[in-house]
Amino acid sequence: MTALIGALVLAIWAYLLAAHGGFWRAQERDDRDESPEPDRWPSVVAIVPARDEADVIARSIGSLLAQDYPGPFRVILVDDNSSDGTGEIARRLDGHGRLEVITGAPLPAGWTGKIWAQSQGVARASAAAPDYLLLTDADIAHAPETLRMLVGRAEAHGLVLTSLMAKLTVETWPERLLIPAFVFFFAMLYPFAWVNDPRRRTAAAAGGVMLAKRTALEAAGGLQAIRWKIIDDCSLAALMKRQGPIWLGLTNRARSLRPYANLREIGRMVSRSAYAQLNFSPWLLIGTVAGMAIVYLAAPVLALFGAGLAGWTGIGAWAAMTLAFQPMLRFYGRSPLWGLALPLIAAIYTAFTLKSALDSWRGRGGQWKGRAQALETVPLLPVRADARPVTPEMVNRLRDNPSE
Repeated sequence: MTALIGALVLAIWAYLLAAHGGFWRAQERDDRDESPEPDRWPSVVAIVPARDEADVIARSIGSLLAQDYPGPFRVILVDDNSSDGTGEIARRLDGHGRLEVITGAPLPAGWTGKIWAQSQGVARASAAAPDYLLLTDADIAHAPETLRMLVGRAEAHGLVLTSLMAKLTVETWPERLLIPAFVFFFAMLYPFAWVNDPRRRTAAAAGGVMLAKRTALEAAGGLQAIRWKIIDDCSLAALMKRQGPIWLGLTNRARSLRPYANLREIGRMVSRSAYAQLNFSPWLLIGTVAGMAIVYLAAPVLALFGAGLAGWTGIGAWAAMTLAFQPMLRFYGRSPLWGLALPLIAAIYTAFTLKSALDSWRGRGGQWKGRAQALETVPLLPVRADARPVTPEMVNRLRDNPSE
């Protein structure tokens, strides 16, 4: 029996290495296959939702205002009812007329906070009909050439959504242990090569940096079409891929300013959306836990305690997963020996997933910035194809009368 389990695990890793979109190679990157510059640089508006981001907002917005972009470009920051002076700090930045800070309306029922803030920024930006909308988080710092590269790639390849997986911090020991694996697991779930292949249905994006073609976003129904989604970036990617090709890649140009000092903070980040990824299904949760045990934990158990063929298949599977982890470890500048710890790391992420389900059952799912946002069912009627997008007039009316 143990030999059969070992053979199964080894076969799974053989498939993952050979036929699962090359997810482990970390080859989809923005510094490869540089795109030619367009003849005309299109107009772009960056939308930045911010809630209690006083510690990072100056660096984040400052990096946007410092973009070396030849075309029309401005930034709209939506202060999502911050209590720490985020909006005031942003208003003191010298934007040379390119920065607008608006105070967000109260959060209506049926929306997650981030998407509601983004939708208000999109409504304000769309009045000027920009060619592209850069949806980016308030805790991301951008290299000066980031926007130029994004737009160049989008224009050269006709992309409706271009996204970068911002490089996360790996300074503390919990970050060194868990953060490279976070991106590794994401790529396993959504192989970037499949995401970037128009012939495949796989769709994903990284919410920290997403350049969306405005007309395609409007044709897809706008952000209100995903207004209840906790995993907003991948939901938006699925929406946009129906309108045209999308692209997702790793980058060194955009970096997270969000440190994680301990395991608990990383756990909160993962638990916020893990159960939503499973569609709030107890059956998918059981299957995920069982799958993680087979794929990651069985191999070291067999390698250490199995005899004969079972032990050798366990060693082979453990070696395969260690090998698969190496490109991501190199990308993050970590020692290759961390690859041996992948079973332990997987066990920790499994515990985070169980915690996410427990939080959801207790009514505290999707916790972020003091809000529990996880909703197991669509809270409002689906958006019709002829539904109107959120407009500035609607935002102002909701600000004056939130009960609407």
